[in-house]
Amino acid sequence: MQQENPTRRVLALLELLQAKALSPGPELAQALGVDVRTLRRYIGHLVELGIPVAAQRGRDGGYGLSAGHKLPPLMFNSDEALALAMGLRAARELGLDGMLPALHSSRAKLERVLPATVKRRLSDVHETVALDLRRGAAPSDGQPAGVQAELALLSAAARAQQRVSLRYQDRDGSCSERQLDVYGLGLRGGAWYAVGFCHLRQALRSFRLDRVLAVQPLAASFGRPAGFDVLAFLNEALARLPRAHQVRLLLHTGLDAARRALYPELGLLEARAEGGVVLRAQIDDLTSLARELAALPFDFEILEPAALRHALADHARALLRRSQD
Repeated sequence: MQQENPTRRVLALLELLQAKALSPGPELAQALGVDVRTLRRYIGHLVELGIPVAAQRGRDGGYGLSAGHKLPPLMFNSDEALALAMGLRAARELGLDGMLPALHSSRAKLERVLPATVKRRLSDVHETVALDLRRGAAPSDGQPAGVQAELALLSAAARAQQRVSLRYQDRDGSCSERQLDVYGLGLRGGAWYAVGFCHLRQALRSFRLDRVLAVQPLAASFGRPAGFDVLAFLNEALARLPRAHQVRLLLHTGLDAARRALYPELGLLEARAEGGVVLRAQIDDLTSLARELAALPFDFEILEPAALRHALADHARALLRRSQD
């Protein structure tokens, strides 16, 4: 039976020492799957490399890195690398213009010391993921955690322009197998989506990552359209989903002001040549929409449905009662 390379265990020991200020020897040995004598030999290897490992004797003793010693960020597991990549991308998307040079230099420094696999993860996210951070609330139907694996696989496939096989569960619970050319991934309204060309439907489609059951890379490539805007596609596709009520409003303002006042998942905005902006939306809850409209800083007209006028009037009366209490 081939034995594992001791170097791998020495690096794993370094990662364990970075995680805690002080770790008992038997605990470290058990985590590495070696005896205490072998652990001491690994400690010696780290000391020879110039890493100051301090040993504390006694009942509450153990091993730890010397106080004040800082190591370069050489070791990240898969989830940590993904979190790091997302943090850098989010900082850029937040529009922190004054920090852009620092963000670029931080990424460059990290890429100089990170292992090749982790460096690829950073590049995958940087090139293929778009974040809509203007609205932090989670979607109404919720999205469980645990899409990291799908996010990593699909971002890598998008960057490599490699087709994937997708097993997907629709909202009604039915499952399907399809091949997908992933153009990019987006975070919108608290949910993660993959967007690309679906060969089953022969059209552009979006897929929620929490409904992806399996991803398998295929031996086929594709060409990603230049300048493809993941978030723009998601905004339009999700705004067109059929809901209980079809809404049309005329907003007495300009397009830029309307975009600043309304969250993008609400609906589609279209500037009119004669002035004003038309909002087209599909809505299930007219009461929640009435609350959103009441907060707008400009006038508007309800074109349809008439039930929205009643919902808005009910909300106005409720506000009036509260002001008089």
